[in-house]
Amino acid sequence: MDTNNMNAGFQGGSGSPYVPDPAFLQQKEEKRKLRHRFLAGLLAGCFVAAFIFGGIYVFSMPAMGLSGGILSSDQSAVGQLLNDTTLEKIQSLEDYIDTYYYKTDVDKLAEADGIYKGLMDSLGDPYSVYYTQEELDDLLSDTAGVYYGIGAYVSMDNDMNVPRVSGVIPGTPAERAELQIDDIIYQVDEESTQGLELSEVVSKIKGPEGTNVHLTLLRGDKREEVEVDVERSAVEVPTVNTELMGENEDIGYLQITEFDDITPDQFKEGMAELRENNIKGLILDLRSNPGGSLQAVCEIAEQILPKGLIVYTVDRDGNQDDYTSSGEHEIDIPIVVLVNQYSASASEILAGAIKDYKLGKLVGVTTYGKGVVQRIFDLKDGTAIKLTVSNYFTPAGNNIHGIGIEPDVEIEYDADAYSEDKTDNQKDKAMEVMKELLDN
Repeated sequence: MDTNNMNAGFQGGSGSPYVPDPAFLQQKEEKRKLRHRFLAGLLAGCFVAAFIFGGIYVFSMPAMGLSGGILSSDQSAVGQLLNDTTLEKIQSLEDYIDTYYYKTDVDKLAEADGIYKGLMDSLGDPYSVYYTQEELDDLLSDTAGVYYGIGAYVSMDNDMNVPRVSGVIPGTPAERAELQIDDIIYQVDEESTQGLELSEVVSKIKGPEGTNVHLTLLRGDKREEVEVDVERSAVEVPTVNTELMGENEDIGYLQITEFDDITPDQFKEGMAELRENNIKGLILDLRSNPGGSLQAVCEIAEQILPKGLIVYTVDRDGNQDDYTSSGEHEIDIPIVVLVNQYSASASEILAGAIKDYKLGKLVGVTTYGKGVVQRIFDLKDGTAIKLTVSNYFTPAGNNIHGIGIEPDVEIEYDADAYSEDKTDNQKDKAMEVMKELLDN
């Protein structure tokens, strides 16, 4: 890259700084006055809307998050942000874009969204974000449990910072295309996913029913490149899967893939089916579960835990909210909980509570470690923000944020073994631990 040419282009090729002409300066000043009033009203209005119309509660990973909390109405912070210097600088940036940017069809709505997203990004918190109307619609669709896509769960790989397949829904296009857990999604429609946010990757994979998406995957320890075309369809997410295990089929296996609005009912139905077979123990699989609804995880915890805390949250002012179980449905059989590095947020709440109450053993690897709480605030124009508002603690008072929950029995997942003959070594280990619990 020729840096000299770059400098010459910025300075007009003269070697001296470029100075705008008087007409441009006059136009800039007139726009500045109008824009000052507009931006002050717009941004202040957003803050007020967020304070008055505080919204829905969710727990989740990069794409969603544990929710609940309070937005301060401290107007001094707003005053510091909306000063003449800030507003004039925003106006100057737009003037330069309007006058000199090489494209004339600049999307003003996209520019505005960029301002709002930048404001949230400035917090340095990956869980505090601005949602456009389309992004908010996608979020609400996901939490309802129905969406249009391929039927695969996608998470970010912490080591490589690239998206990976963390789960495949049975009976979906992803299963028919033979996608596998831990497949790295290297490209979507021949576009690299490197450097993209998880939400950006997911939006590229989703699409209208009947259309195709081309995925380039890296599979196994050798990172073998695999090319697949997957046809999108409507996917009603089965968040709970069950099966009977053991020689006598007397061990129940129940997998929760995420905590959506539909999950508590699916959990109760799944447990009823397993109980009809007189199971002696339960293997609860929370691996790669990114989280979901606080209400959903608490309803499920009510079916397992003794009387007492499920989880509690503490905001910046020290205010504490307790979420409790009545103890009326405490489980009466041994539990083994499968967890991994992608078990996050609400799944950590359930796993942490089971561990704190010593109801069962955790098997796998240390969980993700998301112990902060977000709340979604409706801005009443089709958009919203998600803001981190508090920390959460397990019943024993543990804040697992950035730390995770250590399993009682540690075992790494063998992706190559699964790829070769569908052997799930962590699931097999959970069965071993269950037999030990039943023998004692």
